[in-house]
Amino acid sequence: MTEQDLKSLRQDTDGLITYEYLANHIDTCEADMDTIVDNMVNADRTGQFLASAARYLHAIDPQRYASVIDKLVSATIDKDREHNYLPALMRGIYGDDYATDAEQRCATDRNFRRMYQRLFPRTDTL
Repeated sequence: MTEQDLKSLRQDTDGLITYEYLANHIDTCEADMDTIVDNMVNADRTGQFLASAARYLHAIDPQRYASVIDKLVSATIDKDREHNYLPALMRGIYGDDYATDAEQRCATDRNFRRMYQRLFPRTDTL
């Protein structure tokens, strides 16, 4: 990543510029992935581009980008208060049948549990 690239990314106001940079430079930006993700987390106030980036990286190589995807998903959960992007993110990361083994996944996957609880809040309180 050049200094000009970094300067451009720092001017990102909603995450789109950073997402486009990631998508357009995926073959050469692995060393800069933390910087790119941190910039997107700072710029994206709604979680829209965070969710898109997580799904994009998951589609490319979920094992290779696991830690980055985890950070993107976590930030999306924090920012998507209206749940505009969580349903597509849930299906994109865990598949259309994610609810099949939801109890087990909730016990072992923090991001799954957080998303599932936001999308399907428990109504039975003690």
